[in-house]
Amino acid sequence: MPVTVYAAQIRLDTALSTPVMLTNKKQRVFLRVGLTGLPLKKQKIAPINVALVIDKSGSMQGEKMHHAKEAAIMAIERLREDDIISVVTYAHHAEVLLPATRATDQEMIATAIRQLRAGGQSALFDGIDKGVKEIRKFLDRKRVNRIILVSDGCANVGLTTPDELGKFGAALADENIAITTIGLGLRFNEDVMTQLSEKSDGNHAFAEKASDLHTFFEHEFGDIFSVVSQEVSVSIIGVDGVRPIRVLGREAEIQDLQVSVKLNQLYSKQEKYILVELEVPPTKVISERMLVGVAVVYRNLGSNVGERLSSMISATFTDSAQLVKTKTNTTVMTAAVEQLAVEKNELAVKLRDEGHVKKARTILLDNANFLAEEAAKYDSKSLDKLRKINQIDAKNLDDNSWERQRKIMRGEQYRSKTQQKY
Repeated sequence: MPVTVYAAQIRLDTALSTPVMLTNKKQRVFLRVGLTGLPLKKQKIAPINVALVIDKSGSMQGEKMHHAKEAAIMAIERLREDDIISVVTYAHHAEVLLPATRATDQEMIATAIRQLRAGGQSALFDGIDKGVKEIRKFLDRKRVNRIILVSDGCANVGLTTPDELGKFGAALADENIAITTIGLGLRFNEDVMTQLSEKSDGNHAFAEKASDLHTFFEHEFGDIFSVVSQEVSVSIIGVDGVRPIRVLGREAEIQDLQVSVKLNQLYSKQEKYILVELEVPPTKVISERMLVGVAVVYRNLGSNVGERLSSMISATFTDSAQLVKTKTNTTVMTAAVEQLAVEKNELAVKLRDEGHVKKARTILLDNANFLAEEAAKYDSKSLDKLRKINQIDAKNLDDNSWERQRKIMRGEQYRSKTQQKY
């Protein structure tokens, strides 16, 4: 049965897709490990250390730059005197428009942002690198350290590939720095942007219109101001031959019977989950049996103290296939179906990139049919919504719509895999 455990700032929910399993049969089961930040009192909100890295290349001229500046100024109005803000801009090279400073003089900060002017190439890596240097001036485990990157173009100076920038993002995660990327318009490289965000455990958004920036900045700062814990490490260990096969949707390290997953941050009233497929060896007797243990270690942002919580998950074994079916956990199965569907959606993008339009469309339509069946089976509105999205995706694979559609699909995939709120 599902198990819930509480610590000071986190609720841990663990559940199996089939808590009742058949005897004398090797079988596979999904384990869902949910981590939810508990409600955060206003006076407990951690101080933040944010660097805004804003593309000012030539393509940002006009409405894009206007909305980028206004959205940034709007967000800065939410800062408190102990918060740290810096602003970096980049074109053919990067420059620090506002060195890291306490947010005591918001009008001075707004004036600096209003000085932004567009023109030049797109040295995206140089911009992020300078943003990191500003973050490091006040880098503190007691703060939420975040880079917010706004770009409408492709990186064409310095590190430029998704792999290179993904590795850079992973290194920043080790320093407890997350990168949120906001791609503006249709010219940015969504693979670069999502790799930066995914490897550092930040957010990602596709702002098709410049006016969308206001909403995304509002959502992003809402997340930043709701961080309850950082440096979250999850260990999932199989018992007596229960073997982890794979982790769906998230990067993880699997070694023998143990799965290790790291999350940079958890937010108040938001759940992030880890979904593991397990192989369970045959069990001969009809009884309850321990399958896995889960241990979570994190740093409480309120007290700056490391804390831990743990859970043990068991299954009951039976010779009744009907009992197995009636005891299926629909929440876990819905999550598994969603992540399997995302994998198919990613495959469709890969095929379309290779020019196999018909194959990609077939994958998406088959995926929609699969989702329809599973939505009916588990009475799931979220799976039915995903079905509709796949049908729309299948209609927009032609050359005249692919540039926009690819960004939409990559954004949806990212949100599903990371349980991003916005």
